[in-house]
Amino acid sequence: MKAAFVLTLRSRRALFQPRSKQSGVVMFVALAVLILMTLAGLAMLRQMGSSVSIAGNLAFKQNATAAGDLGTETARAVVMAPAFDRATTNPAVGYYSSWKKDNIDPASFFSNPPDVTPIVDTATGNSITYVIHRLCDKPNLDANDPNQRCSRRGDSKPTNLGANVPVPKDNSFLPYFLITTRITGPRNTVSYIQVVMD
Repeated sequence: MKAAFVLTLRSRRALFQPRSKQSGVVMFVALAVLILMTLAGLAMLRQMGSSVSIAGNLAFKQNATAAGDLGTETARAVVMAPAFDRATTNPAVGYYSSWKKDNIDPASFFSNPPDVTPIVDTATGNSITYVIHRLCDKPNLDANDPNQRCSRRGDSKPTNLGANVPVPKDNSFLPYFLITTRITGPRNTVSYIQVVMD
């Protein structure tokens, strides 16, 4: 009985005695893991932020492209107006009676400031400008003139020379028109749309 009491007393003393040599390795490991987890979290947050930014920019680009229909329809209405003179260049409405041979870059079609007052779409914040080119060789010359060369529509029938020559249904040619629309939107978004119409 005396031996059992001594053992119990000794084990209790061992519990309450402070350890003389605690090294604290676990604390350093826990801090290192915490720092690594913080860095990983920051990297994931940064990656997520750039993904959201890319998605936002893509949405602005698609919005600007969709708004380009407004410029195309406005330009079409100008060309199709019954009183409009298609043979004469009219920069005030953005119309040029020949194709610019010197430069085919759509960005060069727009002067700064543009000849035409931009259409502002207040709902989307887009500014829309258009330029119309008649796809003919010579400016200020009727499309039916024998000296004029135009891209134009019409039926095709063989001639006495054996070549296929486009012949219009109503004996008058209607040339093609190229409408180039520039849309400037929020966050410096710029889109170009080109439509060929007859």
